[in-house]
Amino acid sequence: MCLGVPGEVVELDPPEARVDFGGAQKWIRVEIVGDDVCVGDHVLTHAGFAIRKIPEEQVERTVELYESAIDGAAPGGSSGSAGQPAGGEEP
Repeated sequence: MCLGVPGEVVELDPPEARVDFGGAQKWIRVEIVGDDVCVGDHVLTHAGFAIRKIPEEQVERTVELYESAIDGAAPGGSSGSAGQPAGGEEP
């Protein structure tokens, strides 16, 4: 199973964007999504690439589902840090 990680674009320098994943920030590629990515947008990221923008009305629910999946995947049901994958790895 593959996991797309939701994050918020905080800086844009095409073809890359710096994205905040619950406090961890990483530069990712955005050319798959196209020219319509802006600072403040939320994107779903996989393997260092934004694979789609998350519609504004779906952002809250998408983040909730991601955090729920992470909490359920960690031993004991807790990741230890909201928004961080189990084991402390960056997205």
